[in-house]
Amino acid sequence: MISKKAMRPWLALGLAALLAGCSTSKAPEAPAPAPVKVKIGLALGGGAAKGFAHIGVIKVLEGAGIAPDVITGTSAGSVVGSLYASGLNGVQLQQRAMALDQADLTDWTLSTKGVLKGEKLQNWINAQVGNKPLEKLPRPFGAVATELDSGRKVVFRVGNTGQAVRASASIPNVFLPVKIGGKRYVDGGLVSPVPVSAAKEMGAQFVIAVDITARPKPGKAVGFLSMLDQSLNIMNGPALALELKQADVVIRPDVLDIGSADFDSRNQAILEGEKAAQQMLPQIRKLLQQKSLELAK
Repeated sequence: MISKKAMRPWLALGLAALLAGCSTSKAPEAPAPAPVKVKIGLALGGGAAKGFAHIGVIKVLEGAGIAPDVITGTSAGSVVGSLYASGLNGVQLQQRAMALDQADLTDWTLSTKGVLKGEKLQNWINAQVGNKPLEKLPRPFGAVATELDSGRKVVFRVGNTGQAVRASASIPNVFLPVKIGGKRYVDGGLVSPVPVSAAKEMGAQFVIAVDITARPKPGKAVGFLSMLDQSLNIMNGPALALELKQADVVIRPDVLDIGSADFDSRNQAILEGEKAAQQMLPQIRKLLQQKSLELAK
């Protein structure tokens, strides 16, 4: 039988080995941060009748469960954006678009400042949104216009929804300038063709931009409105580039061959919007997940 005195060295050696093992063991790793909700912005650009493509984009995003928390629109984008912010879903937007008659929006006038008043557009928008002012729309919405006398960008977030959209879509020399609060406003595309910066100003952390602006194409600008639309976008190239640079994702529906006044091609425009958004879905999901984990750190 081994005596206690003989066992002491072995006990001490075992204790030392145990302590050494404990000192080299790894501390438990901290759990990975849980993903957080990202505040998504949807910035819809201008482009006259090409704007029907925005509806196709919205339908695909809805189907993927991607719902914007903030919506901004310029010109045609403000028309679609205001209706979407009012609570209409993608299918309802398409139904309204297909039922729309161009005569519902055209009120001719004899003026050196424009050939359309824009009052019909204003009234149509207000009817579609249930006469709710901007601040009462279910989703935060900003309509981007240009203050004519100063050239500065203005984002309407309160007040008459139809009037703000009318100002945002008042293409110079086509629509009469819109007077709001004693100031004159025209198309927001002059300063912000795709209103990404406006979405960020409204708190968006991740902005999906939809770019339907015209690009120079030899022999493709047919008709006064199409030529004017293309001319404005050529001049506003730097402003467009600056806006799109701030976007996390840019969706570009292939609608460049659709004329600015071509309401008959609205179904084609919607389909092109769907196609372009569908192609970008994997990237949107990936980048959204990355942004969520980044915000969680």
